[in-house]
Amino acid sequence: MDIGAISTRYARALLRTATDVKQEDKVYQDMMTIAHSYIEVPELRHTIAGPMLPKEKKQSLLEAAAGENPVELTRSFISLVLEKDRETVMQFIANAYVTLYRQQKNIIRGKLTTAAHVDAETEQKMRRMVESSTQGTVEFETEVNPDIIGGFILEYDTYRMDASVKTKLNNILNTLKSN
Repeated sequence: MDIGAISTRYARALLRTATDVKQEDKVYQDMMTIAHSYIEVPELRHTIAGPMLPKEKKQSLLEAAAGENPVELTRSFISLVLEKDRETVMQFIANAYVTLYRQQKNIIRGKLTTAAHVDAETEQKMRRMVESSTQGTVEFETEVNPDIIGGFILEYDTYRMDASVKTKLNNILNTLKSN
């Protein structure tokens, strides 16, 4: 069984259907929540894959994993996945949907790591800079990591700009060691 091909096939069909009924954004939120649920609750994978749990319970669990109020299309899709005995690949389907959706909408994930919290204006400037260079929309995540001492690390797509004080100090240290 090729998990990648199966999950992509199901995700592509779901995205096509969601787009046709103009619910792709809502289904995207549901699939992101499901993918996140699998990460936050590792037991979910084992529970869903377990043969002893009835399909009705699996349906309830997966709907709960989709968030407070998943759209009807998500509920129907979960039912289809269970009917076809593909529940073991649900995590991969959710991740594939997220990837396909982002490709369709030209969404790039970006991450800004700083030593201290940055204000909303600085975050917006960084977001606009990434959007102008990628010609796409950016889903921006910020992280505070005091270990970088100062400066920032900006990552998006395959690009990484490390302007942290820690990296600069390590570069100076390496230069001194090599001389």
